[in-house]
Amino acid sequence: MKTIIEPFKIKSVEPIRFTTKEEREKILKEAGYNPFLIHADDVLIDLLTDSGTSAMSARQWAGIMDGDEAYAGSKSFYRFESMVKRITGMKYIIPTHQGRAAEKILFSIVGGKGKYFPNNTHFDTTRANIEFTEAEAMDFVVEVGKHPEERADFKGNMDIDALVNFINETGPDNIPLVMITVTNNSGGGQPVSMQNIREVRQVCDKYGLPLFLDACRFAENAYFIKMREPEFKDKSIEEICHEMFSYADGATMSAKKDALVNIGGFLSLNNEELAMKCRNLLIVTEGFPTYGGLAGRDLEAVAQGLEEVMDEHYLHYRIRSTEYLGEKVLSEGVPIIEPPGGHAIYIDAKRFLPDVPADQYPGQAIVCELYNVGGIRAVEIGSVMFGKYDKVTGKLIPPPMELVRLAIPRRVYTQSHIDYVAEVVIEVFENRDKLKGYKIAYEAPMLRHFTAKFEPVGEIA
Repeated sequence: MKTIIEPFKIKSVEPIRFTTKEEREKILKEAGYNPFLIHADDVLIDLLTDSGTSAMSARQWAGIMDGDEAYAGSKSFYRFESMVKRITGMKYIIPTHQGRAAEKILFSIVGGKGKYFPNNTHFDTTRANIEFTEAEAMDFVVEVGKHPEERADFKGNMDIDALVNFINETGPDNIPLVMITVTNNSGGGQPVSMQNIREVRQVCDKYGLPLFLDACRFAENAYFIKMREPEFKDKSIEEICHEMFSYADGATMSAKKDALVNIGGFLSLNNEELAMKCRNLLIVTEGFPTYGGLAGRDLEAVAQGLEEVMDEHYLHYRIRSTEYLGEKVLSEGVPIIEPPGGHAIYIDAKRFLPDVPADQYPGQAIVCELYNVGGIRAVEIGSVMFGKYDKVTGKLIPPPMELVRLAIPRRVYTQSHIDYVAEVVIEVFENRDKLKGYKIAYEAPMLRHFTAKFEPVGEIA
């Protein structure tokens, strides 16, 4: 097999500022050992997130110049609406400035105390928007999805038996909707099979529940379906997307992922009454329903990006480049979630640092050392992001996995950048016995990982 090349040419470049290890150690300490608080200029390779960090195409930039900035009914909105309808087949399309805005609107209307929202695995903002209404976010990923070292084609799937048991125990009247996240971000960027989506739909039909997709990475999920479910090997990506969305009653999407843009999102629905309520709330929080917190030029870029992301040459390169990084670090013994997911490599911090307990945040220790050694910014997805405190004892209740995510921006870094990342990860792993845990010096009541401050264990405040 020949080398898989990037399916694009580079037309514009941005310089990277190099720093020394001594500079980075000082920068990290001043940031409270939280990479979110580091200035981007001080980062060499930025793998904090794949959200809003894509490089846009020449046609997207051309669309920006052609954006219609009319307050109401702009032609850019109608191009955007047409593209979203083409992919999802849904009736009502509501633009938002990003995915969490769509979540905020949806769950503000359907959420509330005593309500429960099952998902394969909620990601951070989805969970926060649910819990902000005093509802509860419940995760039911399949068992194999909780074991990083085990390989399976669709580790992002919903556990059907667990879902059914929960509905029976809780009562369908207390469940406004069921959600599936594609791909499963918190579970390692692992895909969800079409068969699993069908089975969840059948459960929803049995109990009269709506099914929603968190569709941030719908195209990457569709590519995995094409590669791993024989039924779909001869189907186009767009055909697979049509079927995925055909089982859903609605979807939220951060366009900052698979729409290849730096800002934007949408809420798509089939229920007219719910759509009316969502539009009314949109007007209060985001803007008029034909711009939803976005400029017309942003709507143009989203529409073009949604078309480009379904190109199989792009998706082949995208999935393979992530897999390439996974193979490089696995070959040197670095424990990761296997097989590699679509948008990121997830280091298994429990196996990487087995002697650092959850309440000393092993993932945060790895994240800090990746920056110290190589200027790489990553993010902890473990007890910092998802840990909770026991209401009686105050002790940490850790999530099932302690992970570090290396999220790869789309169309930004070349193979040599990825080779460098692998070298730094391997170096940190080889010197892992020197790493110490961290304690939290400051935390916000919700989404604490964005603004928390840390101190190395043993350091006097």
